[in-house]
Amino acid sequence: MKILMVLTSHDELGNTGKKTGFWLEEFAAPYYAFTDAGVDVTLASPKGGQPPLDPKSDEPDFQTEETRRFHGDKETQAVLASTVRLDSVSQDAFDAVFYPGGHGPLWDLANDKNSIALIEQTLQAGKPVALVCHAPGVLRDVKTADGEPLVKGKKVTGFTNSEEEGVGLTNVVPFLVEDVLKQHGGIYSRGDDWSSYTVQDGLLITGQNPGSSVETAQLLLKNLAG
Repeated sequence: MKILMVLTSHDELGNTGKKTGFWLEEFAAPYYAFTDAGVDVTLASPKGGQPPLDPKSDEPDFQTEETRRFHGDKETQAVLASTVRLDSVSQDAFDAVFYPGGHGPLWDLANDKNSIALIEQTLQAGKPVALVCHAPGVLRDVKTADGEPLVKGKKVTGFTNSEEEGVGLTNVVPFLVEDVLKQHGGIYSRGDDWSSYTVQDGLLITGQNPGSSVETAQLLLKNLAG
């Protein structure tokens, strides 16, 4: 069983002068869920190499069992430091694709033609795609085979407007995940802020926030197990 995890290469938090990137828990928790289940995981990012870690996600308040495990795991740190370039991978080689969030994907992966094509081709091949927190925002320009927005008429979730407001970045991000999913016809639902909440519609699996990363990963594994 092989899963491709796609991370952001973007590290600038708009015009704030602060750094962003991927959210550590949203990488670490799914990564260990997959590898502990015996899955072969490949990591990719638009630029390849070390993807930028959102420094906020590494603060003490956001540490979890999985992030602490990562900090003591030199082998996984080395794997993360050498992601392959996104334009070098094809869905043919994988059974599923998983996108961790963090704010970074809103700037690069949402606009990345390789990411858009990867999601379209994976789903058309009958394989599941899972995205958590801000990552459902990368579905913005993804289309179905007949040219309609992928999320149109599909049940989806993602980082809520109120959660974005809670972290004070409503006017910093290029777009709000909740809004863009609704604007493209998604049947958006949500749980309480910061609670684990996931939605599946066919081959598309979405999770609301960092706390949803384990549940999203487990749902993907369940689908692969049949």
